[in-house]
Formats: sequence, C-alpha cells, structure tokens
Amino acid sequence: MTLQTLTYLVVGATFALYIGIAIASRVDSTNDFYVAGGGIHPIANGMATAADWMSAASFISMAGLIAFMGYGGSVFLMGWTGGYVLLAMLLAPYLRKFGKFTVPEFIGDRYYSKAARIVAVICLIIASITYVIGQMKGIGVAFSRFLEVDYNVGLAIGMAIVFFYAVMGGMKGITYTQIAQYCVLILAYTIPAIFISLNLTGNPFPQLGLGDTLVGTSTYMLDKLDQVVMELGFAEYTTNARLSLTNMFMYTMSLMIGTAGLPHVIIRFFTVPKVKDARSSAGWALVFIAILYTTAPSVAAMARLNFMQTMEPEPGQYMKYEERPSWVSNWEKTRLLEFDDKDGDGRIRYSADPEVNEVKKIDNDIMVLANPEIAQLPNWVIALVAAGGLAAALSTAAGLLLAISSSISHDLLKGVFKPDISEREELLASRVAMAGAIGAAGYLGFNPPDFAAGTVALAFGLAASSIFPALMMGIFSKRMNKEGAIAGMVAGLGVTLLYVFQHKGIMFVASTAFLGDLPANWFFGIEPNAFGAVGAIVNFSVAYAVSATTARPPEHIQDLVEEIRVPGGAEGATGH
Repeated sequence: MTLQTLTYLVVGATFALYIGIAIASRVDSTNDFYVAGGGIHPIANGMATAADWMSAASFISMAGLIAFMGYGGSVFLMGWTGGYVLLAMLLAPYLRKFGKFTVPEFIGDRYYSKAARIVAVICLIIASITYVIGQMKGIGVAFSRFLEVDYNVGLAIGMAIVFFYAVMGGMKGITYTQIAQYCVLILAYTIPAIFISLNLTGNPFPQLGLGDTLVGTSTYMLDKLDQVVMELGFAEYTTNARLSLTNMFMYTMSLMIGTAGLPHVIIRFFTVPKVKDARSSAGWALVFIAILYTTAPSVAAMARLNFMQTMEPEPGQYMKYEERPSWVSNWEKTRLLEFDDKDGDGRIRYSADPEVNEVKKIDNDIMVLANPEIAQLPNWVIALVAAGGLAAALSTAAGLLLAISSSISHDLLKGVFKPDISEREELLASRVAMAGAIGAAGYLGFNPPDFAAGTVALAFGLAASSIFPALMMGIFSKRMNKEGAIAGMVAGLGVTLLYVFQHKGIMFVASTAFLGDLPANWFFGIEPNAFGAVGAIVNFSVAYAVSATTARPPEHIQDLVEEIRVPGGAEGATGH
C-alpha cells in the first residue's frame, strides 16, 4: 500500500472518530457548551488539557526549533512546562472555586467593572487569534505534504472539521474529541522516537537514548552531533545559548507567564465538578504532557543528526542533488525545503557560511514530520505522524476558537450589551460567534499577516503582559482595584505591542537558528519574542501605582478575594 493511500486511511479514520464524538456530544445548553456541564472526570480532563496544551507548536515546531537552536531551544521546554506549573499551582484551583464560565467574566466580576471585562476580552481575542494562526499553518503544512493537496485545500478541510465538532458539541464535544486527539498525537510522537532511538543508540527509550552511545561505537550521540555541526561551521549544539543569559531568562519567563495566562487552557479547569478535581486534573495533565516534553529533546537531536548526515554522508562529501533521498524531493514540493546549487557542481553544500551554504531554506516545522522519512521508517509510522500533527493542531485550534466565541457571546453580548438574553438565544449566539471565529482564523491562515512568524511573541507575550498579571492580582491582592487593573492591562498590552510591531521586520530572524548581530535598538538585548516578561513587569508596576492612589475596592470584593483563597467550603463550590 502506498504512503499516500495509507495516510488517507489513517487520517480519514481519525477524522471520522472526531466527527462521531461530536455527534454523540451534541449540546443544547450554555452550561454544556461553555464548560461541558462541569462534570468531566479529572483524569479525562487532564488528558483533554494536555491535548489543548500541546498544540502544533509543541508537536511540530518545538523539536524543530530545538533541533536548530540546540541548548538555546531549552527555553521552550522550561517556559511552557514551567508555565503549566504556574497555572496549576497559582491560578486553576482559585479560578475553579470562583466558578465562572470565562476568564473575562472573572476579571469583570473581581474588578467590579464592565470596562475591565471588555479590556480582558480584547486581550483574549488578540492573543488567541494570533496563536490560532500557528495552528492553521500546522494544518496546512501537514496536509500539503502527506495528503499531497494544496495548502489552501488542506486548510479548508481542517476548518470544516473544527467547525463541525466545535459548533455542535461546544466544550463537551471538544473535551471528548481532545481525549481522542491526545491518544493519536502521543502515539504519533513517541512511536517514531522509539524507532529512531533504537536505530541510532539501540535504546528503546528516547529520553535515555539522548545520552547514550551510538550503535557499534563508543561515541556518545550528542558528542557526534557536536562534531558534525561544528565541522560545518555551526555553533556547538549542546552549549549554544540563546543570544545572552538575560535574553534566555526573559524568554523563559515570558513563555512561562504567557502560558499560564492563555485563556483556552484556563477554561479547561472550569469543566470539573469540584476545586479538588481541578487540582487533580492539573496533576494528571502534567503527567500526560511530560510524556511528550521529555521526548522532544531526543527527537530534536536525533532529527538534526540524521539531517546533517543526509547533507554530508561522508566528511567533506556533500549530498549529490541528483541522488537525493526521496524524502528530500517530497519536501521540496512543499517549498518548505529549498536548495540553490551556486557553483553548479551537482552537490549541495550545507554550511554556516552564507557564501558557501547552498541550502536555501529549511523550515523548522518540517523536522518532526520529516523525521520518520529521514530515518526510513515504515509507511504506517509516517502516516501516523501526519495524523498526530493534525490532531495537535486541531485540538488547540478548537480550544482557542471556543475561548474566542465564548468571550464574544457570553462576555460581550450577555455580560455587557444584552444581559437579559435567553439561554437559547445565547447558545445560538455562541454558535454564530464560533462560526465567525473559525472564518476569521481561516482567513488569517489563507492570508497570513506580516507578523505571522511572530505569533509566539504576540500570543504568549500579550497573554503574559495583560491577562496573567490581572488574574494574579485579582486572586492574591485585596487592595487591587478596577482602576489599577485596567491601567495595568492597557499599559502592559500597549508596551508589548509597541515593541513587537516596532521590530516586526526582525521577528522572522527570531524564529530561526541563524542570528546575526543584535539590533542596536533591542531593549537590553531582549528579542521581541521574549518581551512579554517586560510587559508583565510594566503591568504589575502600573497597576500597583494606580491602585495605591485610588480608592480601595468595595468591602464585598475584598471579602470575595478572601473567600476564593480559603480552602474551607471548596468541595461544594460550583459558582453557577
């Protein structure tokens, strides 16, 4: 059976599963649509949270970034994982005890202000829309290569699938679909990693194979990788820091607090029955996330080694273009891998020296998807990886789109403009808003804006600089008032947007491993993708300064903050 036929079968089977779950999970109430009725088991919610968490960025992009950045890529592992721990420890249980449907609803009620709620909606939509662009790209990349269809056709199919199960089932349908998607994506990620680890090191555990010796030699795999990359003029893989210690710290911090502030993951903790279940599901989610995140460094290093040895099979002997492996020609068709034989000798030189280098383009996102082909694994493994990449992109896209639609229908329509709307009308509005959000996300997928390469900077940076501080101060500061919260969100959002858009021309550089001299106008050498942490500092500072010079919150709001933090009565907290 050909690879394309097998891929169609595997991907088609997973899509049929998702659609079947959507039909079985059809909802007719806002409670089911927004929070799945608040009755999801903690283990099931942990698995769904893991799928929601591990987007195309985790499945497709993270290992690709680490593969070309080396040690510097550890910011993604530390930032995203650390952010989840912050969310689980400092936000999730308290927000669940408060018991509302959405993050803007919490901000609006806690800061006793419709204006604060509207500002939170704006922050949420900006962060979520920019993040969903990356999911759309992941869908398009996977379809264009493995199903051999045009990028736009693949994107349209993905949009249709998300529309069907998200609009029909809401959070309930998305939750059970994400459980299925987690199973698909984790198998798709770990099975090829096990095969490749066995091939290279003889160790079936990729996490251990990363530090093991190559088969038949006494050379450690990472030592071999350092040797290979340095021979071609690249920086040493295992010690290549990300620009500077300050930048590494700020990048990691921005990803951590940005991740903890992403609303599509936060709302997952509103779907469990009790506060205790929110804590439990957070723990289970971390277990499920760790399976992929501990495997990613191995996938990255092994993919880079296999790729380098493809480009230079023997020392000093570069790949003959006419004899290139089939996987190379397959990915050339997608234009995500391109060559330029400058000297016309028929060999492709791969070097850190731009005057010598003939590898015109390597998209980081192809490394995980191409890895099984590079390692010459069976076709069924390659087909499974395609299904896994699509599952990762679809699961997060659905969560993001639900967060966007609920903020429009529940926070703006019901919460601000039409409080007396009936539940049936609100549910209809939610579905219309969902359809509109999918349409907007699809448009941006078909016509990516100039800053598409900087979606990480915007999504995580804006969440870090606006939503996360407002949540933290709302939970842990009785003195924080509406004036301070609004001023802080606007200041943090504004500073981060100004810095990111000022440097949008260099944001493409920030997404590659090839960094030249630092631009003179970078603030303390901090790249745009890492600036969310600075925006968060501005948010906290402005919020506390303004609140200190304005009236204290009403007494009942201070009592509310105290009640949220007190464990007593948590078991029965429902909030609805």
